[in-house]
Amino acid sequence: MSKTTHFGYNTVPENEKAGRVADVFHSVAEKYNLMNDVMSVGLHRLWKRFTIESSGVKKGDKVLDIAGGTGDLSALFLQKVGKEGEVWLTDINNSMLSIGRDRLIDEGTPTPATQCDAEKLPFPDNYFNSVSVAFGLRNMTHKDAALKEMLRVIKPGGSVLVLEFSKVWEPMKPVYDTYSFKLLPAMGKMLANDAESYRYLAESIRMHPSQEELKEMMEQVGFERVEYFNMTGGIVALHRGYKF
Repeated sequence: MSKTTHFGYNTVPENEKAGRVADVFHSVAEKYNLMNDVMSVGLHRLWKRFTIESSGVKKGDKVLDIAGGTGDLSALFLQKVGKEGEVWLTDINNSMLSIGRDRLIDEGTPTPATQCDAEKLPFPDNYFNSVSVAFGLRNMTHKDAALKEMLRVIKPGGSVLVLEFSKVWEPMKPVYDTYSFKLLPAMGKMLANDAESYRYLAESIRMHPSQEELKEMMEQVGFERVEYFNMTGGIVALHRGYKF
């Protein structure tokens, strides 16, 4: 009997989830940046900036950007590490990765771009000073396996940063739910001609572990000094853990 997992609110065989997620991101890739700005009223840029500033990344460091998509974090990390450092842009989805790779080339800051599965990273042990994943962990079939891989590839003393939608402050929940399940699909239909993908994204947020649950998951795979920072009433949280 095959194992199952969730795809939004639906239960699907584990071996089907990656393909379904891929279809979502192939569909939204071209309008992804526009929709991020519209959906978050530009706040995603502040959330990502906070992530970079919380990373402790400095000149000459090596950084891995997992599920880096259109390259927002990679572009910011490149400013931090300078020409002496390395930033690897990775994503499992070729449509998203191509947009990010081309964007960085167009901006005059080309960086290695690799299509890979976060659950099986093609990098050596103890290589990176920092690893980030922004709005990607919730789409992974085996989150614990991906977190173990992130732990494996960072150096002792290095950090992993998980920026993700999380459990919202309870008084905000009714308004947030209305926004997520009514307005978000409508905006997806209007701007990207794709209501279903944005309905899935709203559902996937609800199925993602809470702040405390994700902290515990990170500790269970071996991260130390795990902490999280709520932003915008818990709509988003940044988790940070270290390897020692």
